[in-house]
Amino acid sequence: MLVLAFDTATDVATSALLDDGEVLGERASVAKTLLEDVDALLRRASARPRDLEALVVGTGPGSFTSTRIGLATARGLALALGIEGAGVSTLDALAEGSEGGLPVIDARRGEVFVPGAGAVSPEDVAAAGRLCVGDGARRYRAVLEANGGEVPPDDDARHLPRATFHARLATTFGPVEAIEPVYVRAPDAERWRG
Repeated sequence: MLVLAFDTATDVATSALLDDGEVLGERASVAKTLLEDVDALLRRASARPRDLEALVVGTGPGSFTSTRIGLATARGLALALGIEGAGVSTLDALAEGSEGGLPVIDARRGEVFVPGAGAVSPEDVAAAGRLCVGDGARRYRAVLEANGGEVPPDDDARHLPRATFHARLATTFGPVEAIEPVYVRAPDAERWRG
């Protein structure tokens, strides 16, 4: 099965094309070039959009706008191509790529997203004895390391929510319009409106 996977929830958007689990190509860029990346992956594999059989999209948490870009792209592609999809948590993909490491995503506002806790202060992350990965781990390296965590070098690939891991974690496919984002908290626009 030819599967396109992508995640746009963080500052680095990742995409991958897999055929029956075999990685045909991967890319990392920014959310606004996602469709260019998809086109490049398909061309490299000598495939066309209509060859795709399923989509996997990252559901966050992360940037509200970036997460929406990924979901809107997935919905548009699925509608145009008549294919199904699956949603996979960005935190789960990060953990998978670091063999059980603690995923830490920058939540802005001086907070991070971690599994099971929502948005918390970096000081409140239970980092002791854990490998901390993600853009939040890079940003709050000093705090996490002071709390006993280990953070790989900034250029380590384990900090990326690689779309390959999204594809490998997806088990059930269905209508893409049913995939819900994981926002954890209200968007900034809602906060300022009140």
